[in-house]
Amino acid sequence: MAFRTLDGVEVAGRRVLLRADLNVPVRDGKISDLTRLERLCPTIRELSAKGARVIVCSHFDRPKGKRVPDMSLAPVAAALGQVLGRDVAFADDCVGAPAEAAVAAMANGDVLVLENTRFHAGEEKNDPALARQLANLADMYVNDAFSAAHRAHASTEGIAHLLPAYAGRLMQAELEALDAALGNPQRPVAAIVGGSKVSSKLELLGNLTKRVDVLMIGGAMANTFLAAQGHSVGHSLQEADMHGTARAIMAEAEAAGCTILLPVDVVTATEFAANVRTLTVAVDGIPDDAMALDVGPRTVALLEHRLSGLRTLVWNGPLGAFEVPPFDAATTALAQAVADATAKHGLRSVAGGGDTVSALRHAGVLESLSYVSSAGGAFLEWLEGKELPGVAALEARAPA
Repeated sequence: MAFRTLDGVEVAGRRVLLRADLNVPVRDGKISDLTRLERLCPTIRELSAKGARVIVCSHFDRPKGKRVPDMSLAPVAAALGQVLGRDVAFADDCVGAPAEAAVAAMANGDVLVLENTRFHAGEEKNDPALARQLANLADMYVNDAFSAAHRAHASTEGIAHLLPAYAGRLMQAELEALDAALGNPQRPVAAIVGGSKVSSKLELLGNLTKRVDVLMIGGAMANTFLAAQGHSVGHSLQEADMHGTARAIMAEAEAAGCTILLPVDVVTATEFAANVRTLTVAVDGIPDDAMALDVGPRTVALLEHRLSGLRTLVWNGPLGAFEVPPFDAATTALAQAVADATAKHGLRSVAGGGDTVSALRHAGVLESLSYVSSAGGAFLEWLEGKELPGVAALEARAPA
């Protein structure tokens, strides 16, 4: 898809409404992860350095159209200022008199954060009136929030039809990485898909079998596929009502020329707890009283061997219950192998999804893949082949 970027766009003296994702994790009143703010900085710095008046808007949490003090973006604006190393102003509303006054007080190069867009019910309803109020604050619109692009909201989709609309640098990097991963990938291309339920990733699996050469399935969903093949999986988490669906997915993959790789061995335990006694067995030897909680070393070796022949890899979901040791071993080992293949053999590796990002951070390779998306739902919907409203609204069109 052709979308408009900031390349060659004159922004000096213009009011630029920048849709960001400031929905950062907060624990005990403190921001626990600044990644989203750090990734936003290049676009803000570029626009500010070129003389734009940068007006940042975002949602935060789920206030359901009401003003909830604990969901104010004021603390996040302060944190953004610290990350940027400069003053950042804050407006007590995203529209109306407070926003208008704050924008009017801006000088070229200034940065302003507006209050939580979800304090207005019209945000999630994509209310044209709210979109118009936001548009009236600016001369152009820049969307740098891929993680919210799957939502057709007033600040992500509605406003893009009212102002000249462009992708910010973070959005641009995300879209280019995703296009290189599945839109127009170098082949052979493979996907790793983990997670607990086949039912939650039906559309994802269906889309990938048509797009990749190899599909590696891990996590508890692999148990469902193994059971569908006739293996006894003991007390392992699996979906008995999805066996027919799993067999249909395998048949579709075969018809499409896609090879599905399932575990050949698993790490089992009779209870799910940290550092319990485990038993590694072939998939046809899972004890009746045990659960498969990670894939085994033979499976990891098989997947690592496959990496050597790949040009592109997409990863969504861990191979096991990585949050609890020792069931993090396979995911960590494969993550490090992917990072090594990326560095030494030019593998284009693209990963995303909340658990995936956490697993890669746990493995110490978060910065070692070609691209890691911080988006959750948007990344998954893109993998499913769905059109993202916030991205579609940025399609190249005649300049305003």
